[in-house]
Amino acid sequence: MVWIPRVDEVPMSLSTISSDGQSSITVANVGEATNALHQKKIGDLIGIRGPYGSCFTLAKGNIMIAGGGTGLSPLASLTEELARYPARITFVAGAKTQNELILLDRLKAILAKIDGNLITCTEDGSHGMKGLATDASQQLLEESQFDMIYTCGPEEMMYKMFLLAERHEAPLQASLERLMRCAIGICGSCLIGGFRVCKEGPVFSSKQLRDVKEEFGSYGRGGPEKTGSL
Repeated sequence: MVWIPRVDEVPMSLSTISSDGQSSITVANVGEATNALHQKKIGDLIGIRGPYGSCFTLAKGNIMIAGGGTGLSPLASLTEELARYPARITFVAGAKTQNELILLDRLKAILAKIDGNLITCTEDGSHGMKGLATDASQQLLEESQFDMIYTCGPEEMMYKMFLLAERHEAPLQASLERLMRCAIGICGSCLIGGFRVCKEGPVFSSKQLRDVKEEFGSYGRGGPEKTGSL
């Protein structure tokens, strides 16, 4: 939880976790709190509490990682951890435009060391494939069997990834976003079904998502409509 004095406190995933104890977050300017973070300068103070909640469980074998927008930031750290495992990694990175495809150089460097595969998608066709990350993921799932799928990004995208994983009988882990206030399981502001995203999440397995599939996919800053189509 990141506290911006006199503004707000918001949940953030770590985009860098270093062995020297330093970490980083990657912030899109989408509201009052994140705008205030964008105005910070070197040496300015913010507050930190945590970490809280669950994390990705590392898997071996043939791995797909699919992310969109700022959801790519925690997936970059995950990729670094998975690269130490005997895993074959295919990373699908999606965004609306080329300018919103973040951390590509870092991902390329990680995947180059393990002969991994990076596929980029933009909705306007300005970089990589024209289309959605789910389009590329669907094609990959039709061609190969994956031992684990990891996803983070807009919830509508993750919901479609969940449907694809279920269709192809592949296990999935998704990192969800919700409004969090206490972050310790008391206030209930982050509930999805019977789960508290700050405690049982933010990372949920396929099994858990099946229990909340009626609610999963409908959350977003702009309130996207949930659809079952791909």
